[in-house]
Amino acid sequence: MISLQAKTLFVTGASRGIGLAIARRAARDGANVIIAAKTADPHPRLAGTIYTAAREIEEAGGQALPIVVDVRDETSVVRAMHQGADRFGGIDILVNNASALSLTDTPNTDMKRFDLMQQINARGTYLCTRAALPHLRHAANPHVLNLSPPLDLDPKWFGPHVAYSIAKFGMSLCTLGHAREFASFGIAVNSLWPLTTIDTAAVRNHLGDLTGASRSPQIVADAAYAIVTQDARRVTGNFFLDEEVLRAQGIEDFSKYAQDPLAPLSADYFVSDAIINRLPTRLIALPQLPVD
Repeated sequence: MISLQAKTLFVTGASRGIGLAIARRAARDGANVIIAAKTADPHPRLAGTIYTAAREIEEAGGQALPIVVDVRDETSVVRAMHQGADRFGGIDILVNNASALSLTDTPNTDMKRFDLMQQINARGTYLCTRAALPHLRHAANPHVLNLSPPLDLDPKWFGPHVAYSIAKFGMSLCTLGHAREFASFGIAVNSLWPLTTIDTAAVRNHLGDLTGASRSPQIVADAAYAIVTQDARRVTGNFFLDEEVLRAQGIEDFSKYAQDPLAPLSADYFVSDAIINRLPTRLIALPQLPVD
């Protein structure tokens, strides 16, 4: 595994949740983190801004550059990439974490919400990857990591919330295509997805109180670290699950990630029964939303 000492990460949506956890984990090695997110001022319902995230990253041992970035805006993204590369001497790792979520059926998903999810999830991933490419091609061990699910065309993932599924699987299609396209450049492109629900504001706001059945964002951060510290030419085009990544590292006890060690864990969306059945962790299936 390769240390992230002095490596530079561009992390979208890094002001809170999984993105911030990934940034903090990299900072423990002494990494530089470009915090690319929209939240510059405190949100009434969501904790964290790019500036509070910067303090946490620096306290963890890294250097931080907070930049207000809207991943829907090409000018904003390209400017942030150049600003970060100028500050730290390049960009080694891109983490496409920013995402919009709405688990609504077609009658209840208006076009404004549809467009928002496409623009942030699928288009934002494509745009950020495209903007990072000139910098990644000069990096010693370049990685792109998309926080998106394994590709799975089971209709049960589409029927209840087709708009969100299209947007989220669009990120995974970027992994599939860019891994092949960038192979000759030695740039790794992988997806990472949690096996269980993760205790984040997004989960609490959209799925209700699943805190007891969820794991902390740290498990995703540890798995992300394990991926981006590997040889980019050897590890690309994969759809990783956090627990499987860590089991491959020799970890067998996952109790430290549980929010409630005594509660049954809930499988996340887009985790198939086949995946659930092949792992020793006992999971309950997340209830599927009904299709009216």
